[in-house]
Amino acid sequence: MPCTSPRLGPTIPRAEKNYVPDAVTFRTKPQIALGLVDQSLAAGIVVKAWTFDEFYTRDGEFLDGLEARNQVFVGELPVHAHGWLKKPQITQVGPKRCRPTKHPRVTSRHPSREVRNLLKHSPVFRQQAWQRYRIKDTDKGPEVWEIKWAEFWRKETHGLPGRRHCLIVARNVRTKEVKFFLANRVPGNPGVTLRWLLRVAFQRWSVESCFRQAKEELGMDHYEVRGWRCIHRHFYVTQLSHLFCARVRQEYDRSEGNSPDRLTLEQVRSAINCWLCVADLKPDIRQDRYQRELDKQTYYQRRNAQARKSHTKTRIATLRELGIDVDKIKSCILEET
Repeated sequence: MPCTSPRLGPTIPRAEKNYVPDAVTFRTKPQIALGLVDQSLAAGIVVKAWTFDEFYTRDGEFLDGLEARNQVFVGELPVHAHGWLKKPQITQVGPKRCRPTKHPRVTSRHPSREVRNLLKHSPVFRQQAWQRYRIKDTDKGPEVWEIKWAEFWRKETHGLPGRRHCLIVARNVRTKEVKFFLANRVPGNPGVTLRWLLRVAFQRWSVESCFRQAKEELGMDHYEVRGWRCIHRHFYVTQLSHLFCARVRQEYDRSEGNSPDRLTLEQVRSAINCWLCVADLKPDIRQDRYQRELDKQTYYQRRNAQARKSHTKTRIATLRELGIDVDKIKSCILEET
């Protein structure tokens, strides 16, 4: 345990001060991510597609690294990212009155454009009709987005176009929020469809939900240590606790079938805390606390079910006012077997 000084507060023990992590050189988040990809592939893990936010997509070296590893990805693209909807011409002739260049460059007739300007001004997108897709079903009802897509050549770090990609533009029918996604596979390639790309692109919310649960329910960000070993130990314990709660929830869902009142991870954590707090008390006191916890769980499940029903009804009514029948448009939701 770290020592405590009345003046300086928590201090790092001598053993931890001398601790040197394995990677002594500084690495950016995209470089760390590529290292984790390599570890996963070395462990024999097969990934159909990687997805990430625009922080990683704006890093050309990270995307080049995934390309070199022959990995499929669908990442959110920042609005100011540059590229072409038609592969530009490459030349080695420099500008007039300048010394001839030795490196290839894009001709001045085909400059790259920002993706937000391509959506607004390019005939490829302007002449293309929006396609409506039912992306997913949330606790507040179905999410419907309008989609356009086109072949795209992104501008790499050296200023030249890379291989052919797919630029997907998604617009929320209710909020008019616009998102851009970049995929290194194009619909029509073997095993690649637009629905599959959209399913991968919008699956990042489940990862974000996992981190939110770990932080809010299990205290992943509540550490008060300054040593590498202590931080790693805290993360390991948090992840094991998250895995245990998730396994309990899965077992409950499997036993209950398709019951709408499924147990949440928050409720599992609350029930486990109740069991730990009364484990050494008298049987009658334990039974009373168990019953109170069960009543609380039943109350919240009933309230959550009513809230889901009400939100879904309101969402469907809103979509119908926009002329959208969620049961008659294309869907990206996998059917349960």
